[in-house]
Amino acid sequence: MRKKELFASVIEYFKEAMPVAETELEYENPFHLIVAVILSAQCTDKRVNQITPELLKRFPTPFKMAEAELAEVFDYIKSCSYPNNKSKHLVGMARKLVELFEGQVPDNVDDLQKLPGVGRKTANVIASVVFNKPALAVDTHVFRVAARIGLTINAKTPLAAEIQLMKYIPEELVSIAHHWLILHGRYVCQARKPLCEKCGLTSVCRYYLKKEGKPGQS
Repeated sequence: MRKKELFASVIEYFKEAMPVAETELEYENPFHLIVAVILSAQCTDKRVNQITPELLKRFPTPFKMAEAELAEVFDYIKSCSYPNNKSKHLVGMARKLVELFEGQVPDNVDDLQKLPGVGRKTANVIASVVFNKPALAVDTHVFRVAARIGLTINAKTPLAAEIQLMKYIPEELVSIAHHWLILHGRYVCQARKPLCEKCGLTSVCRYYLKKEGKPGQS
């Protein structure tokens, strides 16, 4: 199967199997989401959703968080992974938002990456989810699922995977495709033991076809 045909098959499957796909992080505005995404690095969305209500009740705006003491932020987020670094990132991010953007979360990937704790993946999430831009964030789930299915070939970095995926995913579907791949990786194509028996993509999946010794993609 050619790459273009593979993408078409995968997209059609997800359109039918997962017509609604969106972030599982809970947020009320762009600032809340950027806080949640920073916290979500190597941490479950479930845990982040337990942390953010009280944190954002105390620091509801960039202006409030910019004035925060690191130790106080740490106390609110200490149950998530790497709370020391994330405390610094959150306060630094809020201060830069105030300093550079008058407290408004920018709507483009380049400006978003000027904020502490915001790499390309986080910037793509914000641009896609909040501003509906055709930006595709490649996290561990997306990286793994895309490689297993065969959507990416020999992509050594998230950026390389992003470039390959963006080549074949129609612009108007990029935002939802990000969530398709994340949710598929979270609940079906899991890291240690993919649940192939529950997957509707086995007829085109490079990983499954190779495992079963069946003819694969060309």
